[in-house]
Amino acid sequence: MLTKNAAIQYVQDKIRVNSVHPGGVDTEILTPFGAEMKQSVTQMHPMRRIASAEEIAYGVLYLASKEASFVTGAELVIDGGIPRSSGEAVQQGRPARS
Repeated sequence: MLTKNAAIQYVQDKIRVNSVHPGGVDTEILTPFGAEMKQSVTQMHPMRRIASAEEIAYGVLYLASKEASFVTGAELVIDGGIPRSSGEAVQQGRPARS
């Protein structure tokens, strides 16, 4: 809602406003928490892996590109399908589809 409101507020100034919502990302910030924590984050994702920083960067690159010149107010979710509400659950033991 914040993204959409900001987009509407600034559209007359020719400013586009979008947001990126990543899930778990494999960066050095996970290192201090150990392999167990990384595995736990991985299991939360239906794809059974976490994103690389490059995968998130490509989404940002798109939003900054000429190709996205008509995109404003968008919330780009790059999270591997991770459940966001208590009503959603990842089925344990079920292989992710590619």
